[in-house]
Amino acid sequence: MSDPAGTRTTTPGWYLRRLRAMSPGEVAHRGADAARRRAWARLQIRPGETGALPALPSLLLPGGSSARPAFTAPLPPGTRDRVPPAAATALVAAADRVLSGTWTTLGVVRADSADPDWFADPVTGRRAPDTELAFRINHRDETVTGNVKQVWELSRHHHLTVLAAAAWITGDDRYALAVDRQLRSWWRANPFLTGVHWTSGIEAGVRLLAWVWIRRLLDGWSGAAGLFENCDDAVRQIAWHQRFLEAFPSRGSSANNHVIAEAAGRLAAACAFDWYPESARWRDAATGLFERELAANTFPSGVNRELATDYHRFVLDLALLAACEAETAGLALSDGTWHRITRMLDAGVALLDAAGSPPRQGDGDEGRALVVDDPGHDPWTVALASGAIVGGPAPWWPTTDSGAGGSADGGVQATVLGALAGALPAARRAHLAHQDRPATRPARFADAGVVLLRSRPGDGEEIWCRCDGGPHGFGALTAHAHADALSIEVRHGGVPLLVDPGTYCYHGEPEWRRFFRSTLAHNTVEVGGRDQAESGGPFLWTTKPSTVTLRCDLDGPVRVWSARHDGYRRMDPPVLHRRAVTLDSPGRLLTVEDTLFSVVASTGTPSGAGTAPVLRLAWHLGPDLTVDLVTGPGGGPGPGGGPGGGRALLTWEADGVVRHGVLTLPGGLTWTAHRGETSPVLGWYSPGFGRRVPSTSLIGTGICTAAGTGTGPGLRLVTTLFLPRAGTP
Repeated sequence: MSDPAGTRTTTPGWYLRRLRAMSPGEVAHRGADAARRRAWARLQIRPGETGALPALPSLLLPGGSSARPAFTAPLPPGTRDRVPPAAATALVAAADRVLSGTWTTLGVVRADSADPDWFADPVTGRRAPDTELAFRINHRDETVTGNVKQVWELSRHHHLTVLAAAAWITGDDRYALAVDRQLRSWWRANPFLTGVHWTSGIEAGVRLLAWVWIRRLLDGWSGAAGLFENCDDAVRQIAWHQRFLEAFPSRGSSANNHVIAEAAGRLAAACAFDWYPESARWRDAATGLFERELAANTFPSGVNRELATDYHRFVLDLALLAACEAETAGLALSDGTWHRITRMLDAGVALLDAAGSPPRQGDGDEGRALVVDDPGHDPWTVALASGAIVGGPAPWWPTTDSGAGGSADGGVQATVLGALAGALPAARRAHLAHQDRPATRPARFADAGVVLLRSRPGDGEEIWCRCDGGPHGFGALTAHAHADALSIEVRHGGVPLLVDPGTYCYHGEPEWRRFFRSTLAHNTVEVGGRDQAESGGPFLWTTKPSTVTLRCDLDGPVRVWSARHDGYRRMDPPVLHRRAVTLDSPGRLLTVEDTLFSVVASTGTPSGAGTAPVLRLAWHLGPDLTVDLVTGPGGGPGPGGGPGGGRALLTWEADGVVRHGVLTLPGGLTWTAHRGETSPVLGWYSPGFGRRVPSTSLIGTGICTAAGTGTGPGLRLVTTLFLPRAGTP
């Protein structure tokens, strides 16, 4: 099955590689799932049909009449007063963008946001299936669904939670009526098991969270009960989502952030919409699943095991919301779960740079668990603000200027979500406040292999350097990992200098997907034109490098980290890569020393008989930097460079001041600069999912004459980055 357009990811070869990544137990479970899907096909409700109404207990009213159960989890009185005015103003402006058709999803303006076509993809112009049985739709094939991320995103109903929050804040019925129209439209267009929106459990889980909060935020509106508990379509859809997620959970090699979202949605809906005979069973099952999978997905240090920073924040969002919902319903989660949430929260804060920006490790698709703030508001600020209000900051959390909107605890800017979370029952605050918190700001997360070299506060603007020496992602697929072992990110006062390029896309553009997760796209060494790990598909790695930390000294004015990976051991001859990074804080100098060794057999000679491969050392610069490359042994300018190394003068502006840095490049390599190239792809940066902009990449090319023994000299390449204080020539 060829795919000239490159839009399909599920070829026979992919299925075989995917099967090899599964354990025997997972294979058995997937076989049972396939049989269940065949049996459930008869349960499909087609457009125009309604399906049976779930049995609901009736409440006996005075006079002998009856009514359906009411919504019993509203916000406490006075909650609206907690919302900072600036956050409220920004939220209402975002709601107006929904109504005016200028709402943006994943970098694309949705002109239909006021009256959506729930199956339209504005990127490709295609329309995803809306009448087929969901189990027969290949959502990984762009020729079938279009860009499925775009199709799915609007059906997470984040724009509707924004409208509901605007209705709650302003009392303006326009926003509530728009929610009413769109929810009824979605419910009618997406009957049980029909269409693309029933192909993914994570989408169903996030949707349930949205519905819980829409109902809560609309509680003071006269039409709220008629839209939910007294609406047959709503009652059916909530039950259908619960039954779908109960029957088809993500499991095995797919049990990453997806299963957390599924469990969080199930738990929240079972607590808030406890109207069904199965509600108690759904709640208990979801609670057990949520607590087990949160533990499985989190290192003891609190870092998410997928080692994709954006997913750390997404899972933290989900965990906080699920825990708040459980507490609101009087459901006690385990102390271990609360401890895990606080560790995740503290790890997230510890990793931020001076500007409050997180690392950019691994995949990121800007996933949100709940949107009740202006979506343009930094999602990390929103997550940490709610966490700070729920549990309080650790003593070492950085303080920041709170601005016009006020400040949450710990200096994190206050948000609508923080106000909502803080208004719910306060019992969990005691859980969080009494957890064992780090006494000082962590700079090393040994189990995750994440190390921060951070300059001392008295030595000028912060130099922030993230070093990657951890496992290659999580689970058998390591789906959201990049081939980035030993890569670094460097920032100066929060300005990105040496950057991780980001993610850009998942489906539909395979060449771009391959580039953004490749070794060459990261600040590390590529050998033999190959990635450190072998890709088996856009979310599958078939080999994985092992990384060992050799030294980590984070005390004193000079901080040092070194590690080694074996991703090129599979080459002929096998090669090991060792990197040492040194930050001289008072000297404002970062030094990166790369050494490559041939693996030596017991005879004392290099194993393998292959020729020396080509190596490429990559340094990717931030998109806002001006880069002047001077190469050659004499230091003179030249477009192609030469083997004598060179220097790159970096220039940028921060707070109205022009700043400079000098990147000194190792000799023995031919250095070239690349920006915005497409054949092949090189010199790009993705500021967010679905967006890419040109940036400068410096590539040093040479021969990997790694004649060392693993303990001897090997091939040594030294790069330095000098970042003088402001005003220094």
